[in-house]
Amino acid sequence: MKVFYIYLSLLIFLFACNSTPEIDDATMLDGKIISDSSLIHPEKYLISAKYPSPDASQLNKPVLIAAHGYSATTFEWDEIRTFSNTDASFLVSQVLLGGHGRDYADFKAATWKDWQSSIIIEYEKLEKLGYKKIYLAGSSTGAPLIINLVKEGYFNQHIAPKGIFLIDPIIVPANKTLTLVGLLGPILGYSTTELASGEKGKWYVYRPQETLQQLMNLIDMTRKDLEDGITLPQSSFMKVYKSSVDDVADPISALMIYKGIKTATGAKIEVEMEKSKLHVFTRLAGRDNYALADSILQQKVFLEMRNKMIQ
Repeated sequence: MKVFYIYLSLLIFLFACNSTPEIDDATMLDGKIISDSSLIHPEKYLISAKYPSPDASQLNKPVLIAAHGYSATTFEWDEIRTFSNTDASFLVSQVLLGGHGRDYADFKAATWKDWQSSIIIEYEKLEKLGYKKIYLAGSSTGAPLIINLVKEGYFNQHIAPKGIFLIDPIIVPANKTLTLVGLLGPILGYSTTELASGEKGKWYVYRPQETLQQLMNLIDMTRKDLEDGITLPQSSFMKVYKSSVDDVADPISALMIYKGIKTATGAKIEVEMEKSKLHVFTRLAGRDNYALADSILQQKVFLEMRNKMIQ
């Protein structure tokens, strides 16, 4: 009981007491002015929009659909697009999760199924255009959204992804107070997060309790699905990269995925624990501080992903 009250106190501290946040429309992602450039210029982010009539050389390239995490935007995957431009050996589609990149009200109203819908839409557009070498990457909450597609048999009716990369997947939250959102969320309304100067306008400052409950619903369901066991589509692989110290996604998340997912042949998937203290270590832009080792790690992982896609 004492532990419960400690968690309760922490949650009350983390959540705002006013149910209506004060939003600056001009500078905050939460505001009514749509500033997310992927909504304004989709052709800069989505391969289906950039190449609506792809030629044979474009269709022959691997395409990586990259899904960001909860409350973030396509900004989370900007650096792999920059990396892909160095030799143009693969293409990157940065999907904006449904309900994200818009104002607070839209974010608040979106379900995790809405978040997932943008992954499905881009996948089916690429499939219809004739791309055969499709890969998926999910960071943080993007990971359980992709795992759910596998669990629900989505790829039984579509071409299977060649491979799936998961970066710091969240199955178990590191902040255990998140588990109390169902109890206190409706009372407190929303939580507030601190952003670095370079992150402003790229992440939501205010996180409605409705969205936190959606997040908990998603990861609770995924955890149970992993306990039941999940099999990858035929000829698909999965590689998980997980920070060993992570204040958002408990490292046990990687272990649960390792135990819960097998290839179509019954083989183990690949999991690599990384010496990093960053959540989503592949995204360094916008952070106030990161080490040289983090930059080296990011490039190492990008290179490994590239090599797996073009081999």
